[in-house]
Parts: sequence; C-alpha cells; structure tokens
Amino acid sequence: MHSEIYLDANATSPVLPAAIQAAQGALLACFGNPSSSHAAGLRARALLDDARSRARRVLGAPDGRLLFTSGATEGIQTAVLSALCAVRERRAAGLPCGDLLLYGATEHKAVPESLAHWNALLGTNLTIKALPVDADGRHRLDTLRALAPRAALICTMAANNETGIVSDLDGIAAVLEETASPARWMVDCVQALGKLPLALSSTRIDYAPFSGHKLYAPKGIGMLYVRAGAPFTPLMCGGGQEDGQRSGTENMAGIAALGAVLRALEEGRTFMSHAQMAAARARLAAALWSAFPGLVFNAPFEHALPTTLNFTVPGRSGKALLDLFDAAGVRVSAGSACSAAKAAPSYVLLAMGLPEERCANAVRMSFGPLADEAFIDAACARIARCGQALGTLPPAPCPVTGSGAGAGAGAAPQPAPASTGLIPCGLDGNALLRFLDRHPDALLIDVREACEHALGTPLLHGRAAYSLPLSRLPDHAAWLCRETRPLVFFCRSGKRSAEAAQIAQQLGHGNVRHLAGGLALLAP
Repeated sequence: MHSEIYLDANATSPVLPAAIQAAQGALLACFGNPSSSHAAGLRARALLDDARSRARRVLGAPDGRLLFTSGATEGIQTAVLSALCAVRERRAAGLPCGDLLLYGATEHKAVPESLAHWNALLGTNLTIKALPVDADGRHRLDTLRALAPRAALICTMAANNETGIVSDLDGIAAVLEETASPARWMVDCVQALGKLPLALSSTRIDYAPFSGHKLYAPKGIGMLYVRAGAPFTPLMCGGGQEDGQRSGTENMAGIAALGAVLRALEEGRTFMSHAQMAAARARLAAALWSAFPGLVFNAPFEHALPTTLNFTVPGRSGKALLDLFDAAGVRVSAGSACSAAKAAPSYVLLAMGLPEERCANAVRMSFGPLADEAFIDAACARIARCGQALGTLPPAPCPVTGSGAGAGAGAAPQPAPASTGLIPCGLDGNALLRFLDRHPDALLIDVREACEHALGTPLLHGRAAYSLPLSRLPDHAAWLCRETRPLVFFCRSGKRSAEAAQIAQQLGHGNVRHLAGGLALLAP
C-alpha cells in the first residue's frame, strides 16, 4: 500500500501529537469532574480554565461568552436559537425585529438547515433568503446593503470550506454600520482558526462557532464565542455546567486536546506562517498545472486561504480524478465531506456562476498549517505520478492472455446482463486470506481503471492481481462464461468490485467473491 498523503484537511485533520498526549493525560491522570470540589475535581477545573483562557487569547476575545461545545454544528444551532428567541421576545413586546434571515449562498448546509429548523419550531416564520456571491465567491455587498435594514440575523462565514474564499468581513461590517441594521451577525469561523488573524471582541460579530477537528484536535470538541450583550439562550439545560451556558459534564479529554492545539497556536513554533502556507500552495499549484494540462482553478488565490486549492480538469470526471489520486495514496475530495454522498454539482461553485460541468467535476485539495517542506515535496511527487499515469494508460492485461485482448477478443463488446437479484459474497481481509488458502488457483482481479492500477496495486496476501477495469468487463463476457477458477474482484471502496462480482455471477460463474470495503479497509 502507498504511504498516505493526506490533502483533505478542510474535511478533518489528523490529531496533533501534543493533543493526543493532553487527551491521554486528562483520561488517565486528570479524570476528575471539574464540578467536584475535591482535589481531583480542582485539577480538572484548572485544566478547563487554562484551555478557556488560551482560547480567549488566541481568538482575541477577552470578554463575551466563550463556551466549549461538541463542534461547529452545535455552535451554529445555539447561535440561531439565541437570535430567534430574541426575535420572538421583541415581537411579543411590540418592538421591531426585522423579517429576514439572511445567509450566504455558499454557507455550509448546517446554517440554512438550522435557520429553517428553528424558524419553524419557534414559530418566528421569518423569510429565509440566500445572500448571493460574486464570481470570486465573495458576498454581494450591494445586495446586503439593500436587505440589511430588514434582517433579524445575518449568517456568513470567515472562509469557505470548499473554495477557501475568505469573506470580506470588514466590508460586511461596514454595510451593517452604514445601514444601521438591527441584525445579529453570526460568522462561521471553522476554517479560520490557525489560518486567519482573529480579534473577535473588536468586531461587530455576535456569534462565532469553531470546530476542533478542523485544526488537529479530535472530533467532538468545539467552541462558541458570543459577543458581550448579544442574546443568548442555552441549547442544552441540565446541571448548569459551563456557568449555565451549556449543561452536561464537560468533554475533558477533548478540551485538553483542544487546549494543546491552542497552546501551539499561541506559542507560534509548531505551525507554518501565512507566507509559508502560501508558498506551499504555490508549489502544489505548479505541480497540478504540470501534471494536468488545461487544469483550471475555481477560486482566485488572492481571495482564498493559503491552504486550499479547488480545481477542475476539463474533459476529466471529478470522480475519476478522485479515484486516481486515491490509487496514488493522495487523499483529496470533491468538496464538503458532509455532501460527499450526494452526486450533484457543487452548490458553492454554482453560486459563483461557474458552468455546471465544471462544478460537477471539481476537486478540492487542502492541507493544514502543520504541513512541512518534506510533506509538500512528497505531495508534488505523487501528483506528478498521477499525471503520468493518466497520460499513458497501459492496456489492461487479461487473466487469459495478459495482453488486454481477452478471451473473445475481436467480438463485439457484450452488454452486462440484467440484474437477477443475486448478491455476491463479500470478504473482509481475514476472510479473503482463508478463501485464498482454500483456493490457491483463485484469480485476483483489480477492476479499477487502468491508470489507477498503473499507480501500484498491493500484493493481496502475497499474490499479484490482474487488471480488468469494470468498464471493460462486458468485453470479456465470453471468458467469464467459460472460466472455472474462483474469481475475487477488488477495487478502492468495494462498490465497483461488488458490481463486477454480480456481473460474473449473472453470467453463470459459480464461485465469485469480492473484497468488501475495498483496498481502503485493508491494513496498510
């Protein structure tokens, strides 16, 4: 298996070693309940207070509320609930409160979904409206200027998770000031931590949610900043933890880990500077241009985070590119991880006015400030290999001839048979080993595309595999019908191999298996 080059940091990040150590310390030596008054509880309380103090310094938030949450989604829900409860109270008192809920058209889906949920549940029944963006992905300030006087809540983001586009927060604040807008303002700061300077208390921002797992802390821990004087309603009530702001016993391991990341940010020795991140992005961009002639970037670098590249290769499917990168051990994505299962063009890029085909085939590459020169070197070398594999597609050797012609060569390609409802047997890694022990004559068949196979196929339990892409399987229907040896199909995720196994089974082969979960689940 390839060593992994992880370039999907905007989805989630690995955990900082110091954060792992801090979490282990909280679990092993500082496991007390911070609400307890004995010595073990006081030690836990000291850890909690230290993490909060660091957060205030890193975020530039000496005043206002700063509470620990489970992540950004909880923070967004709390902010929206708080703002809409205030709307309901003002309406009941006969005070003006605005009739619009505005959100940026490129916001993470957690924002409009939260607005719709609480707007309906609380009965505020405000009009929810998307604030358009321009071709650079930045909010249309002219539209905001027209709508701001009517807004009860405005939701924007500091930086977009798909494109890296950094919002003009100063411009938005100026419009709100010019129009004397009564709106509360939430800014999703998930992608900002460690990448953009923050001084929250000196801004007009009312609510700012953060998520630790986007910057080397574990999943399940986050923060919410609430400006002093901004309305606040707890999302969770109970034992009164977090000074009554967020009940439930605190996630001390997560808080300790996040505290370690905040310490690293505060001390400034662990992470790359903005200039170093920009230089790393420039190197990755150059490698991509060289590997994929015609490649276009979908967001202008001058307005984007220095850690994010969003691109399309004309004439190439985004799915095929993801498979190619994954075969090379390079982990990238098509956009937001929360939308990865939905086969649709990026709504973020569509909002920017890009053509649908370009939006549908976009790829996101993102790294974190922990990256170093050696990591970028390795990433650039792996990108070059992807380009070489895509540019020189070798023929797929056939299990019969090894030449790619296959049994039945020269005949017209045969379509796959109609589904019979048969479900081929899937094997995990251990079951595969047992199956191969029982069937030493079994054929291992890689049904990924030839360019993926060219980037290297692991020996499965010491045995090599043939390359026969799923797209060419119908061409070899005659061979599949005659073959008597056991067949084991595999691919990256298990989806293509399951389809290949079903085709072989439908053609009458009696001993077919596939690697369930694909190569991704095999131990490296």
